[in-house]
Amino acid sequence: MTPRERFIAALNRQPLTGRVPHFELVFFLTMEAFGKVHFSQRHYGQWDQMEEKERQLHRNEMADLYIATAERYEHSAIFLHPNPGTADEIFRLIDLVREKSGDRYFLMMHGDATFGIPDGNHMQAFSYRIADEPESVRAEAAAMVDRQLEWAERLQAHGGLDGFALCSDYCLNTGPFLSPRLFRQFVTPYLARLTQGYRDMGFYVIKHTDGNIMPILDQLVETNPHALHSLDPQAGVDIAEVKRLVGDRVCLIGNVNCGLLDSGTDEAVVENVKYALTHGMPGYGYIFSTSNCIYTGMRLARYELMLDVWRKYGNYPA
Repeated sequence: MTPRERFIAALNRQPLTGRVPHFELVFFLTMEAFGKVHFSQRHYGQWDQMEEKERQLHRNEMADLYIATAERYEHSAIFLHPNPGTADEIFRLIDLVREKSGDRYFLMMHGDATFGIPDGNHMQAFSYRIADEPESVRAEAAAMVDRQLEWAERLQAHGGLDGFALCSDYCLNTGPFLSPRLFRQFVTPYLARLTQGYRDMGFYVIKHTDGNIMPILDQLVETNPHALHSLDPQAGVDIAEVKRLVGDRVCLIGNVNCGLLDSGTDEAVVENVKYALTHGMPGYGYIFSTSNCIYTGMRLARYELMLDVWRKYGNYPA
């Protein structure tokens, strides 16, 4: 089986032998690992001034760096972050990665269109709107889903993409920004329609949110994604409990504590990784990853330690 086939099998909670599939939403440490600045951190303000030859160099370097990261760190999937993000450049990037790697890797993009936690400048206004203009908020939620599904139809027609990671964050460490009652009014039905629309087009759906998802776990699973990411242990999300509650209905991804990778001891990292594998693997339907991503400032050696433990303990029997 290719890494892509193994990733899809895990999303479908099918039995596997060998190593548990692994990926990260983003691997930002490309400067330390490959001597190249991550493309999402580059400034493309002069893109319109570039000649086509220079643009093609950028496109090829992006595709090559995605594939090199997947190969070195045994990722089964690549989360594409096109930069620039115009439709034509997105299509070109998908084609380039497919041309260079074939069907070896599962390709996904960001695809959420639901209300996440507002930023600090809009949090108060959004809260007032929910109370004062609920129908207007619902209409906006529906329109966002409509637009996203129209874009997904274009991606489906183009081909090459396997699925979407839905990256609107709903939760803080203490719980969801919206109460479960309000979440059911302003997010759940729209997330369900978005997910079903993607499924109807043949795409796979991974729902990401940091924070304490436990008060809305049942609603997230009810919307029928293939997988939940990131099962944030810094917010008290215990993969053993999530597996017990919903592991027979949805694939689980994550739960390796990014805080420990940053500031914990090596011993604590090893035990945390072993805990995630021990409780995520039984019954299949588990993909190994951190509880966020490999972000700028994390020590590469800590990520490599995490992978050493995965290679030793993250294997299904033949």
